[in-house]
Amino acid sequence: MRVLAAMSGGVDSAVAAARAVEAGHDVTGVHLALSKNPQTYRTGARGCCTIEDSRDARRAADVIGIPFYVWDMAERFHEDVVEDFYAEYAAGRTPNPCLRCNEKIKFAAVLDRAMALGFDAVATGHYARKGDDGLLRRAVDPAKDQSYVLAVLNPAQLAHSMFPLGDTPKDLVRVEAEERGLAVARKPDSHDICFIADGDTSGFLKNKLGSKEGEIVDAASGEVLGSHDGAHQFTVGQRHGLGLKRPAADGKPRYVLSITPVDNRVEVGPREALRVDRIHTGAPVWLGPERTEPFEAEVQLRAHGEVYPATVVPSPKGLRAELHQGAFGVAAGQALVVYDPDAAEHNDASAGVGDRGDAVLCSGTIDATGLNDAAVSSGSAAGV
Repeated sequence: MRVLAAMSGGVDSAVAAARAVEAGHDVTGVHLALSKNPQTYRTGARGCCTIEDSRDARRAADVIGIPFYVWDMAERFHEDVVEDFYAEYAAGRTPNPCLRCNEKIKFAAVLDRAMALGFDAVATGHYARKGDDGLLRRAVDPAKDQSYVLAVLNPAQLAHSMFPLGDTPKDLVRVEAEERGLAVARKPDSHDICFIADGDTSGFLKNKLGSKEGEIVDAASGEVLGSHDGAHQFTVGQRHGLGLKRPAADGKPRYVLSITPVDNRVEVGPREALRVDRIHTGAPVWLGPERTEPFEAEVQLRAHGEVYPATVVPSPKGLRAELHQGAFGVAAGQALVVYDPDAAEHNDASAGVGDRGDAVLCSGTIDATGLNDAAVSSGSAAGV
């Protein structure tokens, strides 16, 4: 099988490419050039998609013994990921740019080009698994599991994807990289948004969206507690950097409860006011069998976040998740990923996985949240 290995320049994608070769596939490595101006992207140990990463990827491909190319995806990345990032914050939402990159770039633009060139699949260093049933499943290493950020893939994209590392803990991947002679074996993981050069998200957004003075208001009393120069600099659940005039009467910290871009208003209150048990999404992406009736499941609301038992009510227009316990700090723009607790895995006993209810059924982008029957938007003034 002809396999295109997406090589980011890190240890995971390098070992994934090496494993694909070892499995007998005809592998070609490719690094994605995502920046119009590489100097504006993050560099050093905590970066991603930089010039250094491209060089590291090329050296790894040489060691593995596979052809290597660099594909320029800068224009597509800027339109689909960076501009989306701006637009979501301007709308009072909190996007996940890595999730959007997976959806629009790594498993759409790259896969489309790979298929056109005659490749059968794209292999990446993501920590996730595919069962014999074709379903996307959690990785063996729970601390590294990336099924959440892959849940935006559609079944056709998933069918042509390979995740060679899903059955291995990260520390063993590094050991393997050293044994294979890969120089990236001890290269630190990237954790920051690759297109924000200094890590200052607030400053990055301000440069693009500008400044506009607005009020920070107590959600309960309506009292004006402070001011800001742009609601786009806040996210629901934020505690620090609010710049309030005085502490709350009870001495407890305040959190951002809602953001209303229309009047540039930010409402704050106690942590208890962040609690929600009802979540609404837009149109779902189904990876498992599509369902039309309410069903019991487990939902995850952020990458590496807590998992909540819930009753999920599907419709063509969206999902409604009724959590069996409250969640805090859930923001519009994030993804709700639904896992089937009854989809036990039987095909990977050698990896020590056992029977696990960890298959991804579907995902949807969160539009609004609420408590009991009072559903309200978590990112804007619009209700549901």
